[in-house]
Amino acid sequence: MAIELIELGARLQFLESEVGLSRERLIRLYKELKGVSPPKGLLPFSTDWYMTWLANIHSSMFYNMYRFMLEEAYETPLRALIKSYRLYMEQIEAHGGEVVLDFTRAYTMVRFFESDMLQLSTCSRCGGRFVAHAHDNKHGYVCVLCRPPSRAGKARAPKRVEAPADSDFASDAVLARAQPQAAVGGH
Repeated sequence: MAIELIELGARLQFLESEVGLSRERLIRLYKELKGVSPPKGLLPFSTDWYMTWLANIHSSMFYNMYRFMLEEAYETPLRALIKSYRLYMEQIEAHGGEVVLDFTRAYTMVRFFESDMLQLSTCSRCGGRFVAHAHDNKHGYVCVLCRPPSRAGKARAPKRVEAPADSDFASDAVLARAQPQAAVGGH
């Protein structure tokens, strides 16, 4: 389990809390697998990162997968985290996109939901469920895909992700709409 988590990018603090190995052994294992010492520093501590345009799209896609793994696939929370993060990465990479949500932020977001700091709000336009601050008014909520900020995606070179014609996976639509060209009307 520790090897799988290290390969996904889990930080030492997470490994210590989830895996029954000593800190010293985890450090040695991390160095052996990654070739470098584990990163130091604090874990993310603010919910605000998840509210920015692109981060919200990716976070919402991941968290909906995580909820599915818990509620429909009956996975344990740790297994649901691992499987949904792998699925998230597969979907992004399959469409030539950039992974925005790293494993540490995915784990931290799950903890924020458990601590009632974040909630899923349903968009009144598209019906999608998106990450929002807890206790925000849910009535009339409009997601970042239906109402992107005016400068959304302008900092990056435009690239399109086309969904396969036979695909019925919901993330195809999310990925296609998350590209800068689609979000700003081609400007």
